[in-house]
Amino acid sequence: MKTRRTFTKALIGLGLCGSVLAGVLVAPATCRAEEYPLPAKEADIKKMQAALPDKAPAKPEKARKVLVFGNPNGFPHSSISLGEETVKQLGEKTGAWTATISNDPAAFDNLKDYDAVVLVSTTSHFLIPRAPEVKKPDTKNMTPEQKKAAEDEAKKQAEPILKAYEEKVKPYKAAEKQRMQALIDFVQKDGKGLMGIHAATDAYYDDHAYGELIGGYFNNHPWHEKVGVKVDDPKSPLTAMFDGEKGFDITDEIYQFSKTGKPTQTYSRERLHVLLSLDATTPGRTKIEKGNAPDKDYGVAWIQQSGKGRVAYCSLGHREEIYWNPAILKFYVAEIQYALGDLKADATPSAAKPTAAAK
Repeated sequence: MKTRRTFTKALIGLGLCGSVLAGVLVAPATCRAEEYPLPAKEADIKKMQAALPDKAPAKPEKARKVLVFGNPNGFPHSSISLGEETVKQLGEKTGAWTATISNDPAAFDNLKDYDAVVLVSTTSHFLIPRAPEVKKPDTKNMTPEQKKAAEDEAKKQAEPILKAYEEKVKPYKAAEKQRMQALIDFVQKDGKGLMGIHAATDAYYDDHAYGELIGGYFNNHPWHEKVGVKVDDPKSPLTAMFDGEKGFDITDEIYQFSKTGKPTQTYSRERLHVLLSLDATTPGRTKIEKGNAPDKDYGVAWIQQSGKGRVAYCSLGHREEIYWNPAILKFYVAEIQYALGDLKADATPSAAKPTAAAK
């Protein structure tokens, strides 16, 4: 039988750097940073592949290249890598685009070869590499002295990791504003496209230009349950897969985009062409009272023209199973093709009278 000391040495040999404090084996804050986004599960990839559509709704005007980016500086969704791979394989299967997956913000230094950028649950300041996960030690059943010793040891072990991180991100912080401006100019001046999935709206609350570009700021997620979704524009070629005005039910983490408590909110039907929203009209379909918007307007997906370019967004994509939902995959293709400029659609703001189709 191994002694506690021998067991601890075994853990250290495996990179699990525990400490023994007064006879208690203590897990440290961390001994190495966990890399995000986490890799997708092979079983999930296979389910996604089985649900991929065979063709795109529009024929590409030319060969298209897409940058797929999913660096989470804030909350790291477990579905990011699956979402990135889904976008890549959607292009391959339908022939609508080829994709490069990169989670290095330096990718924004040169966007000239791309026709669109797809942001997959990019939280907070996504143009800065994510900080290491520093987990607190488990101090249950410890005396106050043991708890303090464990916390001090964890802090000591975390210090070099955090110091190395701060050195690593200095050049990223110096380039952050320039890279964000490059993304904005890519769309508004160069006439290219942007598509955001799920937490792409949970980012850059301190940069209003980004908020206007993506179309809204996350303001909590009151729903993580089965909800009804209304098709706001059943005539749009982007919503053809949803069977007209019937709408559909889906289970996912649903965002709200309301001004309550967030005066910088950019979501507005006066600016956006809303394609999907929570169904507040059918009694019992959705617990709409969970939200805090006085007008009960909770957009789920939209498009807009931004300068010379095009932007599309869909808040669905928190749960892994969204990425093997056949209708949602077809919708992703349509939104990305809109952003690329291959699928023409009316992007007139929903609160305005319809005009000519967006270019």
